[in-house]
Amino acid sequence: MFVLSNFLVAMAKILDIGLSLYMWIIIGRAVISWVNPDPYNPIVRFLNSVTEPVLYPIRRRLPLHFGGIDFSPIIVILGIIFAQSFLVQTLYQIAARMSG
Repeated sequence: MFVLSNFLVAMAKILDIGLSLYMWIIIGRAVISWVNPDPYNPIVRFLNSVTEPVLYPIRRRLPLHFGGIDFSPIIVILGIIFAQSFLVQTLYQIAARMSG
């Protein structure tokens, strides 16, 4: 049973790191959107291609543009924080119960 417990701990760590990394990518996209970035810059293109599949559906369903400010990154960041608090912690607790 310890093998499954260790597997769940590893999955929780990978999920936590991946969610944190994606949150920083969202923050980077939001910061870059404050200036007029070159759309042909490889970094800008990467940030747009990685974040747009998540941000676009939120923008489409919840038109949260007040005064030109896009609130969809905030909603995604709150979702990431929820996933880290709920999913990652749940995996850790399941693994702890399995190990002993």
